[in-house]
Amino acid sequence: MTGMTSSARPHLNRRLAEFGTTIFAEMSALAVATGSINLGQGFPDTDGPEEIREAAVRALRDGRGNQYPPGPGIPELRTAIAAHQQRRYGLACDPDTEVLVTAGATEAIAASLLALVEPGDEVVALEPYYDSYAASIAMAGGKRVPVTLRPHEGSFRLDLDELRAAVTDRTRLLLINTPHNPTGTVLTRAELAAIAELAVERDLLVVTDEVYEHLVFDGAEHLPPAAFPGMRERTVSIGSAGKTFSFTGWKVGWVTGPRELVGAVRAVKQFLTYVSAGPFQYAVAEALALPDSYFEEFRRSMRERRDILADGLTAAGFEVFRPAGTYFITTDIRPLGEKDGFAFCRALPERAGVVAIPNAVFYDDREAGAPFVRFAFCKREEVLREAAERLRAM
Repeated sequence: MTGMTSSARPHLNRRLAEFGTTIFAEMSALAVATGSINLGQGFPDTDGPEEIREAAVRALRDGRGNQYPPGPGIPELRTAIAAHQQRRYGLACDPDTEVLVTAGATEAIAASLLALVEPGDEVVALEPYYDSYAASIAMAGGKRVPVTLRPHEGSFRLDLDELRAAVTDRTRLLLINTPHNPTGTVLTRAELAAIAELAVERDLLVVTDEVYEHLVFDGAEHLPPAAFPGMRERTVSIGSAGKTFSFTGWKVGWVTGPRELVGAVRAVKQFLTYVSAGPFQYAVAEALALPDSYFEEFRRSMRERRDILADGLTAAGFEVFRPAGTYFITTDIRPLGEKDGFAFCRALPERAGVVAIPNAVFYDDREAGAPFVRFAFCKREEVLREAAERLRAM
């Protein structure tokens, strides 16, 4: 037969054999096929600020960014990122050597892990974890070591003793996500201080995913791990415009950190996308300079949407873990007489016309995640009310 290879070896690199089509693609396709409300994948159903969209149009028309931008990102955006870190958190960054613009946070995560992890290195990650973490660790040849956040008094909590016990002589890096997707947990000052002490004591590198930094509720506070004693020189911090400004399709993310670590990440990133999102970089530079009132209104709006969906899910019989951050709600389906999140989510579009994500895809220990299901509330209020009504009727 022509066109066939004679090799019996699988085509996909064996490091990635466990990773097929992402659950997000599967469930989003199911939403389209069934005409369901998609509360699975985390993207808003409205665009962000009009003035920021117009800034992108202006850049396109003015010919700014239509050709390759500089490899590390345009100077205007790197300066804006550095100013944001200084203004918000008191973290000083040199925009020329300590800031790198990436194709979204997903590339930032991949480039960081490919740069800093060698085959056999252990990477400790908080479980449940965003699915690209596992794939990026695998591509680097590292070994992921999950530390599980467990339900406790209405939220998911980190066991610091379990975290310490997970660190061995082979541990290279801690991969921290706060605010945490999918559980909505925001790590506290005490927890982050303990993580910092552990990293310093064991001389570990730290990669922090902070893409939901502006989405914290009910008095919770986002505290960058890099701001803790001994952490500035060992931490790669990752941010993104997509979640904060509701332009997820623009794929503008960034890395900040000490010159040596950012230089290592840049060395990898240049061979992934090289550059991306030229005109959008100019718009995001303007977005980062928006007044505090924008960020406060954004939080208030998302908190209201959270409460609409959380109240609806509670009324429908779910156990609801009301998140302190992100735009996701994790629920427990056992009060509904269910225990298999995969089966529940695959049947939900036909049963209720709503799509959600089974949290088990974010766990190495699938049993630990089996009864939990995640819903996104970054949708219009009327859509959330309709979804809540459908779920109640189920």
